[in-house]
Amino acid sequence: MVIQTAFIGDAILGSAVLEKLHRFYPEAKIDYLVCKGNESLFQEHPFIHQLLIWDKQENKYAHLLKLLEFIKKQQYDAVINLQRFAATGFLTAFSGAKQKIGFDKNPFSLFFTKKIKHEIKQGVHEVDRNLKLIEHLTDTSPQKPKLYPSSLDKFTITTYTNTKYITVSPASVWFTKQFPKHKWVKFINQIPQDYSVYLLGSKDDSTLCEQIIAESTNKNIISFAGKLSLLQSAALMEKAIMNYVNDSAPMHLASAMNANTCAVYCSTVPGFGFGPLADKSVIIETKEKLDCRPCGLHGRKKCPKQHFNCAETIDVKEMLALLT
Repeated sequence: MVIQTAFIGDAILGSAVLEKLHRFYPEAKIDYLVCKGNESLFQEHPFIHQLLIWDKQENKYAHLLKLLEFIKKQQYDAVINLQRFAATGFLTAFSGAKQKIGFDKNPFSLFFTKKIKHEIKQGVHEVDRNLKLIEHLTDTSPQKPKLYPSSLDKFTITTYTNTKYITVSPASVWFTKQFPKHKWVKFINQIPQDYSVYLLGSKDDSTLCEQIIAESTNKNIISFAGKLSLLQSAALMEKAIMNYVNDSAPMHLASAMNANTCAVYCSTVPGFGFGPLADKSVIIETKEKLDCRPCGLHGRKKCPKQHFNCAETIDVKEMLALLT
């Protein structure tokens, strides 16, 4: 069993571990534990035997205990925990698995049979950190994350792929990770007219997407925010000329589809280890030397300096140049 019950992007990046385990143990039954809300990404994944779901929103700890009871009955050969939090450490430590594998920073790592040092350092991607956990079971070769949209997912978006198009995922949960709305509008207004522009996001992002459309002079925009599933969005990204994303979940969707990616970084930096992984990927960030950037490992609800220069000083011409 592989455990990753954090955010959507984390669950996507965790799929690299599934890929590599299957490559080395093609006959093994591999279960994946994710949090409720992320399960749609893996419903028809060809390498997952059982998809386990932890509901963190309702009766969180009661459900955790039920999960532990189920996990014990499975008699796993190995439980591989990609997280550093106590709850999943608890599941790992008392899973009854022959091998209990996780990071040394997990509060329950004392009870693991194998602990791997967790380091955030320049040049080491989160995927590489995760793969370290199974290096003794596999080897040191790299592995990319991967998702598997169904035939129906691909059919759903067929109508929109018979043209030249880009996707834009303008939203982020964190304000300082999100390229500002007026900058997206400025960028989209200069997209050549022979391109269609598809806006992607969740239902919560639909208002932002509609505002961008309303404020833009470009007439070739369609918002799919809240209208496509995650895997349908991934299928649409796969065939796009370019996918413009923030440092957020859509970037990892693009990575898992090896889809062309332009990742716009505002307050965070690629050096944290969560950058794009597609063969054709470009990072756009400010050229200014800001002593306040990065202002943290994760995004913030507002700019601590109240100027947001890490985003405002990005030149959209760099983004447009990728289409010429």
